[in-house]
Amino acid sequence: MTTTLITGANKGLGFETARRLIAAGHTVYIGARSIARGEAAAAELGARFLRIDVTDDASVEAAMRVIEERDGRLDVLVNNAGIGDGLVGVDGLTGATALVEFDTNAVGVVRVTQAALPLLRKSENPVVVNISSGLGSFWAVTNPERQESHNAFVVYGATKAAVSMLTVQYAKALPDIKFNAVEPGYTATDLTAPFGGGGRPVQESAEVIVRLASIGKDGPTGTFQETTGELAW
Repeated sequence: MTTTLITGANKGLGFETARRLIAAGHTVYIGARSIARGEAAAAELGARFLRIDVTDDASVEAAMRVIEERDGRLDVLVNNAGIGDGLVGVDGLTGATALVEFDTNAVGVVRVTQAALPLLRKSENPVVVNISSGLGSFWAVTNPERQESHNAFVVYGATKAAVSMLTVQYAKALPDIKFNAVEPGYTATDLTAPFGGGGRPVQESAEVIVRLASIGKDGPTGTFQETTGELAW
């Protein structure tokens, strides 16, 4: 049985990814800050709830202890938890708000990954999937043919560029663990609601996450993937 942790999984892409991986036979831990929402999501899916706040060291360490006690290892980690600045351009942006967003979206990836490493190293096929964004691709945001080039999401894009670089560097530093970043695409979730909603269904966007979370020992590492294939950095 494959043991999987998905952070920020009580709704949206994380929830749909959990549903799909459970159907594929994974034992899935739904990671969420809210006990009520996390427990409700886990009950609906037949998953295990795990309270985890990716901005809090003690919370992350406690969550890993639960997995160690129950399963002894972790096979797949999906770093999905993230927040958006809600801003287009720079009006209203402050250092304090930037720090909050970087702490969740980028430092949170480091915090959870570092705490999970002892459990991942006990897996026969350890896999880490980091949810990035096309807004974190220098190629995409400078390519007028890509939607990402049409708006300036200053801090959010910067945090996702950090996630992409973290993926590359972890893949180099830890060749025995597969690290890949994914761009799920513009999706109809709470994150996009402030910008007028829209976007494709989570069922479509979760495809690439599920695919990278399900790779075998011969799967890729150190790549940036979207639904149609590899994405340029």
